[in-house]
Amino acid sequence: MRRLLRGPCSAVAPGPGPKPATVRCTAPGCSNSQKDSAVKARTQAINQLKAVLVIADPALRERLSNLGNRELFRTCARLGLHDGGGDEDAVAQATHMTLSMLAERIEQLTGQIDELNRRLTRLVERHAPQLLVPVGIGPDSAVTLLITMGDNPERLSTEASFAALCGVSPIEYSSGRRISRRLNHGGDRQANAALHRIVFTRLRFDSRTQAYYERRTQEGKTRREIIRCLKRYAAREVFNLVRTVSTKPPL
Repeated sequence: MRRLLRGPCSAVAPGPGPKPATVRCTAPGCSNSQKDSAVKARTQAINQLKAVLVIADPALRERLSNLGNRELFRTCARLGLHDGGGDEDAVAQATHMTLSMLAERIEQLTGQIDELNRRLTRLVERHAPQLLVPVGIGPDSAVTLLITMGDNPERLSTEASFAALCGVSPIEYSSGRRISRRLNHGGDRQANAALHRIVFTRLRFDSRTQAYYERRTQEGKTRREIIRCLKRYAAREVFNLVRTVSTKPPL
């Protein structure tokens, strides 16, 4: 499992000193990087399409204004060249062509993202299916956390070290007689974001998490403090689920 996550190659040779930024040359790492790139490109294309609509012909804008995103993209992809002559028709032709090309790019990127999602899901189901059993852990979050573990095996001796790596270990900032802790703003921010998604999903759908939140609220804890505790518990759960896999012989 660890060999799968770390991969056989690295873009930077190892050496002393701080760990440099590397290209994650792994099966899940490469697929995840491709997906992130496709998502960013699709978001950019969507923003461009909607910016073109703002300055488009009022009749066309009115025609497309009430459509949802999926229907909007399909309609724009089918837009043909505007018939006629003159400067106004040249502007309309350029608008139609731009909207059509952007919509086609969005649909193409959406297909790539869907395929990469399926690929990542298959990887998790094959190598760490137990991660998908608990409430709130989807393929996206599972892959992100597995990549973090695979990139930093020397820092994962205990579940507390994994929590610190993910930036969810409590940091004390006591003063005088007041003993208090705050969120950790360090660590792997992608892993931290994955734990954040897990916690907020559980707050919506998991009755145990909801009951815990209510109990801690009655004890006087703030929302930020409760979220910090929940993220710490989620890190512990993930570590214990994956630890049994990482102790198996390398694949």
